[in-house]
Amino acid sequence: MSRTVFFLNGPNANLYGLDKNGTYGSESFASIEARCQRHAAELGLRLEFRQSNHEGVLVDWIQEARRDADAIIINAAGLTYSSVPILDALLAFDGPIIEAHMSNIWKRENFRHHSYVSKAATGVIAGLGALGYRLALTAVVELLETQA
Repeated sequence: MSRTVFFLNGPNANLYGLDKNGTYGSESFASIEARCQRHAAELGLRLEFRQSNHEGVLVDWIQEARRDADAIIINAAGLTYSSVPILDALLAFDGPIIEAHMSNIWKRENFRHHSYVSKAATGVIAGLGALGYRLALTAVVELLETQA
């Protein structure tokens, strides 16, 4: 039985790779998505990989996941530090939730040290770049197997 994972990315994630020396590395968002799709297929997962710059769209997708997904991986990006609506939507989801960040948010500006998403997350992966996304997919499989 194939499990479905929603991998939700917040504002500006679509810009990954455009600044080769930037915080988020040189790999493009499209390339990261393609690698995640391949890894998900290897793991037997059906992956919905999505990105929006709009908070309400992310909330809608989290609510959709209540019906259509077994797990959520989320990089809420800048909304991580400010969105109570995203937190509330995540708290209404029954499956595993992995919070994933490309950068180590605790090595950055102080305002990034508080995550609303973490209050709902099963676990957090941060600071490993695109590798963290791959690890998040692997973690979801393990978490779903322990729930079965």
